[in-house]
Amino acid sequence: MASFRITGGTALKGDVHPQGAKNEVLQILCAVLLTDETVRITNIPDIVDVNKLIEILGDFGVTVAKNGQGDYSFTADSIDVDFLFGETYKKKGASLRGSVMVVGPMLARFGKGYIPKPGGDKIGRRRLDTHFEGFMKLGAKFVYEEGAHFYGVEAPAEGLKGAHILLDEPSVTGTANIVMAAVLTPGVTTIYNAACEPYLQQLCGMLVRMGAQIEGIGSNRLTITGVTRLGGTEHRCLPDMIEIGSWIGLAAMTKSEITIKNAGIPHLGQIPNVFRKLGIRIEERGDDLYIPAQEHYEMGAYLDGSMVTIADGPWPMFTPDLLSIVLVTATQAKGSVLIHQKMFESRLFFVDKLIDMGAQIILCDPHRATVIGHDRQFNLRATTMSSPDIRAGIALLIAALSADGTSTIQNIEQIDRGYERIDERLRDLGAKIERVAD
Repeated sequence: MASFRITGGTALKGDVHPQGAKNEVLQILCAVLLTDETVRITNIPDIVDVNKLIEILGDFGVTVAKNGQGDYSFTADSIDVDFLFGETYKKKGASLRGSVMVVGPMLARFGKGYIPKPGGDKIGRRRLDTHFEGFMKLGAKFVYEEGAHFYGVEAPAEGLKGAHILLDEPSVTGTANIVMAAVLTPGVTTIYNAACEPYLQQLCGMLVRMGAQIEGIGSNRLTITGVTRLGGTEHRCLPDMIEIGSWIGLAAMTKSEITIKNAGIPHLGQIPNVFRKLGIRIEERGDDLYIPAQEHYEMGAYLDGSMVTIADGPWPMFTPDLLSIVLVTATQAKGSVLIHQKMFESRLFFVDKLIDMGAQIILCDPHRATVIGHDRQFNLRATTMSSPDIRAGIALLIAALSADGTSTIQNIEQIDRGYERIDERLRDLGAKIERVAD
């Protein structure tokens, strides 16, 4: 176990290069199970969750070759299907929620896919019904034993077949899992109310290069004509939009001048606009985002003068993963804003730590918080706190970097799950942060 010790109040300056997108990489890595040919993936971030999944793929029998930093080749030509039921998979898979996306590829190629009860962030109920209902629409049988640590799906003797599937929610991982199962399923599968995030578009694009037939990429209706096999390909992952939003919030909070290089601006959707609602100046310079140092920033209001609400939702709405960053950034602004977290019921439960630091926040209910910005009339106070999940952890880190005094953040393994060498990269910008072993 380790902690971050942060001395706040220092303005940062420099260029940052965003890591590869965690939420894309987890999908792409699972897709290598769909072929026995080599798939090369670049711009893979060196973070805990991704490294866990690469390790699990190796345990399955995938040949993993590291070509360089963030550059890997995967060859799944000798898969041990029985690994699905072993103690090793139960232990490793349960600690990584992204491992649920091995089920679709394994079902499509080997006729069965199982998963231990998944882990991940403690941000409320995150059901997997969408995944398994989609598999069952394709003809799979749901398999579960009371008290068992595993549950999953198996193809019937006659095999899977294409189907019309209406998702009850546009789940990104659910859509990805069903797409990966459908690409090798005979017949035509149509997925309605599909997620259409850039990361899912990336997955579909890679599958098409491997030989899959997918129409409607980028829309909420996907039509997939099953093929008999897929081949190898090369794929480069997008920059991580969540990390990019985190750098924007950090720059504003710490009065820093930061340029985010090669940000993939066309794939950021609402993110720059939402931060602009907080009064943060953001300039687009080619594919770079430049955030100048700002002594003050003021939140806007609606045309009728009412308080602005920032809410999350499925793409192209604002991503829920950045609401924690928006919330902490708003504490230093002028004006007030209502943060409405619709998709997860526990993601706002870290605000008590910000209140202890001097932030003015009213937690209305598990889904809504009103932030009353104090326009830098006083700085936040340093404190000792623990990171409850990835996104709350980075929000607390941003708060500590702007606070007076020295703060300690414990349980930083949560932050390491999603942010690559964050302490080293912050020091490169001038931050006073050190990793301390407990």
